[in-house]
Amino acid sequence: MISICIPIYNTEVTTLVTDLKSEIKTNHLNAEIVLIDDASDEYCRKLNKPLETVVDTMVWLPKNVGRARIRNLFFKHTKGQYLLFLDGDGEIISNQFIQNYQKFITENKDAKVVYGGRCIQKEEPSVERYLRWKFANERENLPLFQREKNKHLSFQTNNFLIERETFSQCLFDEQLTGYGYEDLVFAKDLKDKGIDVFHINNPILNIDLETNEVYLKKVEDSINNLCFLLKNSPKKVEDIKLVKAYYMVKKLKLSFVLSRLFSSFGKEFIREKLLGGKVSLRYLDMYKLGLLLEKTNPSV
Repeated sequence: MISICIPIYNTEVTTLVTDLKSEIKTNHLNAEIVLIDDASDEYCRKLNKPLETVVDTMVWLPKNVGRARIRNLFFKHTKGQYLLFLDGDGEIISNQFIQNYQKFITENKDAKVVYGGRCIQKEEPSVERYLRWKFANERENLPLFQREKNKHLSFQTNNFLIERETFSQCLFDEQLTGYGYEDLVFAKDLKDKGIDVFHINNPILNIDLETNEVYLKKVEDSINNLCFLLKNSPKKVEDIKLVKAYYMVKKLKLSFVLSRLFSSFGKEFIREKLLGGKVSLRYLDMYKLGLLLEKTNPSV
């Protein structure tokens, strides 16, 4: 059995669940759908409430537990030999989505973790939502051949299948309560345990394009997680390009100077450029590095 696991936070998942249920019913698949709501607002809870009679299990958490812990909770609320994790803001674009995973694990018995990929609309969105779209197109939505070149670093948690026993040995790091880097830490843990990540062409369409301002707020929040990891588990993030750049700046003894320059002159300038949407992602890279330097140099 495959247990389809969808964590929810302020997202309506009716269409996603309906499409999955349709494939299961039409093809008589051995699968269950489990939803866990991470203390969404009342409006969202009302939208998803009718799904209680549609899915196999629905859990309502009274308090928000974060992106890492909520995924671990699926282990005790599911029955399948495999767990298929999907983000709530995704859209199914293949009527054989679940079957594609089933076929792959049937033909590849050694596959314990399988990532299906992601895609986004081809049409350019409005300027107010351009930054997230550009980042997804250039950095996240990699074709299969590119993902396979660096299997662990290109892994994401929006659409992946994992064997139950493997998941029990490599749960998400619950120290990470905020947004960001939980997928990379999870992938690093898999790598350190010698667990390979297989990649297939079975993408989910990301339909939730945040505004530039909302996306930048998430970027800023993610740096807090990265600072925590640098302090407590630096080995887990040593392969990240941003971290490599950070260590290079430290090696050149430029951390304090650059953090002062960023805080005094660069921060607001770069942020305004990013809010404008249509800029090079190098500005985003500089912004992330500047935030990281600023937060790790408290005297600034």
